[in-house]
Amino acid sequence: MSAGPGVVTLEQVREVATGLPRSYEVLVYGRVKFRVGSIVWLAFSRDETIMGFSFPKEFREAIVAAEPEKFMLPRASDLRFNWVEARLAALEPAEMRELVLDAWETVVPLEVARAYESSNPRRPAGR
Repeated sequence: MSAGPGVVTLEQVREVATGLPRSYEVLVYGRVKFRVGSIVWLAFSRDETIMGFSFPKEFREAIVAAEPEKFMLPRASDLRFNWVEARLAALEPAEMRELVLDAWETVVPLEVARAYESSNPRRPAGR
């Protein structure tokens, strides 16, 4: 799959996700997924065009309503989970990075997230 400018690919997401503490990649029924322990926090469709990720249930209706061309609800059987999906082609690389980091933070202990953030700040100091 070739990507144009601004189009996010699985490889770009993988670069972010594999560098996160306790995160590891698995292949489940032909789908790439990332776990922390036994918890799946990031997953891709078989064709690698859709990225599902951990996201608070209480905010997912709002994110989907705000940008329906970019975000969508998971299938009905997955609505019980803290999960939302995004079309990779609609994401910018910086936005993808924020979504991936936020999703990862929902599944790791707070002290792990804080330690990572202190040595890998998302934004330059003073902002």
